[in-house]
Amino acid sequence: MLLRSLLLLLILVAVAPRCVADDGYRLWLKYDLVADAGQRAQYRSAAQFIARNGSDAVLKTAATELQRGLQGLLGQPVPLMAKPESTKRGIVLSIDPSANVSGSSANREGFRIASQGRNILVTGRSGAGVLYGVFALLRQLQTGQVISGLNVSSSPRIQYRMLNHWDNPNGTVERGYAGSSIWKWNELPQRLDPRYTDYARANASIGINGVAINNVNASARYLTPEYLEKVKALAGVLRPYGIRVYLSVFWAAPKVIGGLTTADPLDAQVKQWWAAKADEIYSQIPDFGGFLVKANSEGEPGPQDYGRSHAEGANMLATALGAHDGIVMWRAFVYKAGSSDRFKQAYEEFKPLDGQFSPKVLVQVKNGPIDFQAREPFHPLFGAMPKTPLVLEVQITQEYLGMATHLVYLAPLFKECLNADTQTKGPGSTVAKVVDGSLDQHRISGIAGVANIGTDRNWTGHPMGQANWYAFGRLAWDYTLTSKVIATEWTKMTLTREPQSVATIVDVMEKSRDIYVRYTTPLGLHHIMGQNIHYGPEPWLAQAGRPDWTAVYYHKADSAGLGFNRTATGSNALALYSPGVQQAWGNAKTCPLNYLLWFHHVGWQQPLPTGRTLWNELATRYYTGADSVTWMQQRWASVRPAVDAALFADVTARLAIQRREALWWRDACVLYFQTYSKQPIPAPFAPPARTLAEVKTLVDLYQLK
Repeated sequence: MLLRSLLLLLILVAVAPRCVADDGYRLWLKYDLVADAGQRAQYRSAAQFIARNGSDAVLKTAATELQRGLQGLLGQPVPLMAKPESTKRGIVLSIDPSANVSGSSANREGFRIASQGRNILVTGRSGAGVLYGVFALLRQLQTGQVISGLNVSSSPRIQYRMLNHWDNPNGTVERGYAGSSIWKWNELPQRLDPRYTDYARANASIGINGVAINNVNASARYLTPEYLEKVKALAGVLRPYGIRVYLSVFWAAPKVIGGLTTADPLDAQVKQWWAAKADEIYSQIPDFGGFLVKANSEGEPGPQDYGRSHAEGANMLATALGAHDGIVMWRAFVYKAGSSDRFKQAYEEFKPLDGQFSPKVLVQVKNGPIDFQAREPFHPLFGAMPKTPLVLEVQITQEYLGMATHLVYLAPLFKECLNADTQTKGPGSTVAKVVDGSLDQHRISGIAGVANIGTDRNWTGHPMGQANWYAFGRLAWDYTLTSKVIATEWTKMTLTREPQSVATIVDVMEKSRDIYVRYTTPLGLHHIMGQNIHYGPEPWLAQAGRPDWTAVYYHKADSAGLGFNRTATGSNALALYSPGVQQAWGNAKTCPLNYLLWFHHVGWQQPLPTGRTLWNELATRYYTGADSVTWMQQRWASVRPAVDAALFADVTARLAIQRREALWWRDACVLYFQTYSKQPIPAPFAPPARTLAEVKTLVDLYQLK
């Protein structure tokens, strides 16, 4: 009797449905069984086998990923065969260097998915192209699309699609909000954490083909034989997924680890040291991608220490790469103490160097001129360096956007920059066309996202933060995609496919960035966050290690008004843009309100196009922004039946934090700026219940002063 009971229990356990909480680890690669039986039957009919034509390593990865995805989605194994089975319908993977795919004929990563006879053909110009095609096909199935009569062709619009990790050798992550570094240097090269493979899978699924694995505030240790062996091991994991490894390098490495007395880029011994180091790296990692450099910025050493230019430094490294297939990405994020306007510094240093960089060098420029603010005008270098390929650098990790507690979907921010019109060659000269090289006919192009990835089980801390990683990859591949399309894909693949819930979640995501701006930095305010960890409001900050680390440097609040005058009567930073842009932003009465206080010092009683004065509009945006977080909470609560319970609870709790901190931002900024405006809180809003002094104590707690 006991034996029969035990057997019955085992049977019940075996057949019972899985009730495992979703911990977010699988990201958007959730190959769960297709719920609709009719749709599942159609997919099964079309995918009775997989055939792979070739032995390329990345092609093998594509076949493995397709098998894995189909088995989960269809609920049954799909065999891999040496050639198509004539009596069955299946999916054939094939490399064809001359395949007819969209995009430039020189692009080797394009793919085509097409129905041909009984089969679906996934053809790529390389193994990587096939892999991207496989993930595109799986995306079709995951999002419930029809796969009969397929004829899809796609190629990446940008060549180098990079994640930049700001990870350190000790396991910390600068501006990381999701745990520690995923790279376990103490275990490498002997042990390869399975997480590395899952990381590679996620990146390949959205078309990312390069990873700079360490902080731009670099340690020279990464260039030592000890660490190159570890980097080699990581490269071996990423290679089958079409991903190349890059290193951020410390400019003074020849002195720190090379025993030289100088790091002067024109010194013969320095040149020889870097050339030998490049040869050493490529001897271990034949597909090494190249170097990422932060120099002469925020205290980092660089060629200017020796009276040399950024171009001379970058070109020396490009020469050191020699015939190796690698590039140098030289960051343009530079600023020095004492400037009248930090907005102008990168332009003033790099614009005169246009045309002086080696063909192997790309200059990497942040999306805006200050530092990853919640909303910035596009960087004036875009369109101003037609002889130099520029990499667009955006931040996926939410340094100034609520870190891992605020829900802020960043695709609208990325799109805002990509779609911005520089007008340098007439209307339509968008940042996207600068970055993809088409505006100025560059043969190489790049885009980089500062990663939000850590050891948290769900990778990104905030579950919804995964969408920003996903969105960056999708836009790096095709920047014409809308943020709504990307949000819809991600939601269906990650959270739910229930139609009303998808629509609700996408609506919240689409509006979240504007909501965040309203309750933190409306009307073009910027850089008024807490000093030490860049969290929370501190608009009263007036003392710091240097003036441009304070808030008052940027908002210029006084009894007359608010905002930084960057017109000809102020810092004249507006003159860095083309005449068309200057005309659009140069008049305070017609400047778009989103950029108003970026470029103008506006009187408190100045009427705005909304019908309100500056003060009343400012207060209204702070109040309605904070109230909109309540709307986000309500909308999220409505999707509870359709979303995993554990994930739902996690986001619910973080939204509660976001609501509390939106009120903190509102009260701090309204009360502080009110000390200058001397105006009452406009109806129908009630004055904050706490005083400015009480709000300031919150900042002290967060800043750990």
